[in-house]
This record gives sequence, C-alpha cells and structure tokens, in this order.
Amino acid sequence: MSTIVKAKVREQKENAKLRKNGYIPAVVYGYQMDSQAIAVEEKNLSKTIREVGRNGVMKLEVDGKTVNVVLSDYQMNILKGQMIHADFLAINMQEELEVNVLVNAIGNSVGVSEGGLLQQPNREMTITVKPSNIPEGIDVDVSEMAIGDTLTVADIRGKLDYAITNEDDYTLFTVSAPRAEVETEETDDAEETTGEAETEE
Repeated sequence: MSTIVKAKVREQKENAKLRKNGYIPAVVYGYQMDSQAIAVEEKNLSKTIREVGRNGVMKLEVDGKTVNVVLSDYQMNILKGQMIHADFLAINMQEELEVNVLVNAIGNSVGVSEGGLLQQPNREMTITVKPSNIPEGIDVDVSEMAIGDTLTVADIRGKLDYAITNEDDYTLFTVSAPRAEVETEETDDAEETTGEAETEE
C-alpha cells in the first residue's frame, strides 16, 4: 500500500531556511506534470522510506493534489547522515519504468570456502518493471562460483521475473584468489624473470 508524503511548494532562496526547520528541498517531475520545486519533512520522508523501501511507491500530496511517485535520486550529508535533497518521479502505475535495484549475494561460494574472496564490482543493476512490482533488491545465487569465476548479467538474464537493461558483460560478482596465493605467484614470476635475465648474460 502506498504511503502519503506531504509536500509544499518552495522558492529556491528558501533552501537554507527549510533545512534548518526540518524540511528537505526537493523536486517532482514526470507523468502528467511539469517539474515543480517542493519541500518535504525530513522525518516524514525518512519514515516512509523505512516503511516502503528505497524503491517503494509513495503518494506525494502537493497543494491538495496527490500523485504516485518513486524516489528517483537523492543527496546525503555524509557527516550528519541526513538527506539534503530529493528527486521524485511521478509515475503511471500501468506503465513500466527503469529503476536501479540492489543486488544481493546468497549462498556460500565454493571459492570462498576454499579461501577465495567474493567481490562485488557493481552493487546495483537496472531493471524494467511496473511500479507495483518493484523489488527492494534482487538475490543472486553465488554458491557455485569457484576461485577465478566471474558472474555477469548474462548468467542471470532470463532467470528473473524482470527485464534487465544492463549489458551482458556487466559484472556482478567475482571470486578472486587469496592474497597470499597471489603474492606467491607474483614472487615466482619475478624469480623466473630474474633467472631468464641471468641466463641471457
């Protein structure tokens, strides 16, 4: 069920004052509406995100008009851990849209059990989906990954209920060799190179 976030129209010069009073400067744009500068209560928005999730559908109420929106982008004050600006995308609930979703690893990798290191170069991927079906995240099974393996979008395309827009070679996970093993191989290579140089002399 969508949650209502109340907003008010704002002027650009009010940003500092709004933040001081607990509001977040924001903008809403998209389906059947022009871009509009607004402000929302930081506590209200944070509470709503906790309830519906980062990709959840919210009802944004501005001057008595209510529209369905998703949080398309936001800026954070890293030191304070507070949101300082938000972008809302007005949506048509019957039309698909592109959204970025978190990718979560599930299962115990064979390579990790052998001492390898599971790495995740990209923590999100982009999918096309109707607003009511937007997942908070997508779980990917990494249990069969051995040391040296790479898992890309090509490996999971067609296995999900969503259309993935990233290219096939978009890397999600890799399992690298233990650092000690890598250092040993580098040392062996260096010794071989030195030996070859001495032989040439």
